[in-house]
Amino acid sequence: MKIKKPGRRILILVPLILISIVIILFIPKQQALVFQFQNTGKVLAYIPISKEDFFKIKYTHSIHLSDVVESYQFTIDGQIKQYELMYEDFAIGMPNNASDGEIFEQKDGKYYIKNMNRIFPHFDLRIGKVRANHRVIYNGAEYQLSQYIEPGTWVRIKTEKLNWYQQWKGVNILE
Repeated sequence: MKIKKPGRRILILVPLILISIVIILFIPKQQALVFQFQNTGKVLAYIPISKEDFFKIKYTHSIHLSDVVESYQFTIDGQIKQYELMYEDFAIGMPNNASDGEIFEQKDGKYYIKNMNRIFPHFDLRIGKVRANHRVIYNGAEYQLSQYIEPGTWVRIKTEKLNWYQQWKGVNILE
């Protein structure tokens, strides 16, 4: 009676399993709005998105202590387009008029710059420690960034396809 050794099958099967695991873990698949630690690429938090989505960054201005809301949408090529700015005071650091092609409006005691077409591959933000109370607004819900990212941290905000491993390591803000 001959005993079969499984050696040849294992030599073929084990590498195929390992390659499959690597593909599942590291092939990017989920488009997301990503909050990276500085410019290192390390994902701190993310929001799964579709290309048609919009989001807003809301914060309290450090000098006049009123809310500022920056509105963004995603471009077809994965960049971020600022299309509107809302603020309540003309104090230091706020624009007093619109640029070429933009529309300036005053409505209900607030100032709006609309029709903005400012496109960025990414933008940087330092999560406020004291007054700013940075929030991201997505699908009508407001998420306080300091609950997910240490206040004072410099983050790079961009769109990116995340693989399963990056999603596992980062924090899904929507969950």
